Amino acid sequence: MIWIIMIGFMIIGGIINSKLKSTFKKYSNISTSSGLSGKEIAEKMLADNNISDVKVISVPGKLTDHYNPMDKTVNLSPDVYQGRHISAAAVAAHECGHAIQHAKSYQWLQMRSQMVPLVNYSNKIMSAIFLFGILGVSFLGLFSFEQLILLFIMLQAIVTIFTLITLPVEFDASRRALIWLRSSNITNEKELTYANEALKWAASTYVVAALAAATYLLYYISLLRD
Repeated sequence: MIWIIMIGFMIIGGIINSKLKSTFKKYSNISTSSGLSGKEIAEKMLADNNISDVKVISVPGKLTDHYNPMDKTVNLSPDVYQGRHISAAAVAAHECGHAIQHAKSYQWLQMRSQMVPLVNYSNKIMSAIFLFGILGVSFLGLFSFEQLILLFIMLQAIVTIFTLITLPVEFDASRRALIWLRSSNITNEKELTYANEALKWAASTYVVAALAAATYLLYYISLLRD
């Protein structure tokens, strides 16, 4: 059963990711009316929000864009950093939305950041148990089946809560991005519609992750009740 669930979400995730990539590629071919690069857009958005202690830097890869609250950097992939198209504008503004959340002590972002170490630890433990299980190592000498399932429920609950908390963080960052893109005249109304579509597909990846995490949690709970 668990393998069917995993394969199912892998397929769904693959479809969503493929659509995300195709959408970003599509809007990478449409220049913004402002002609600004992703780097310039990010720097302007930060300045307009009176944020002077965040740096905008380029990082390798594709769709590797993120905001790092630890060193206060907006990290943009080369295509976004240098790009002067709608996808670059949408992504750069979205990541700056996270920087604004950080500057304003946005509650959901704070909760998410505090959970990162715990989530990483939970994922490592579950991965180790899965790996040893595949190798034929039995834990029933140390734990009963019920205790092992309870452990999985607790670890998966942490991961599930994290993915659910991530949703308002991502949606709010996109909301801030779109509001600023409109008010700053970086994009016109048509370009703003395109940017909104691109950000919605990006957000859908987090929705799928949350649904998957919640499904796994319910599955483990059902095992305990059988």
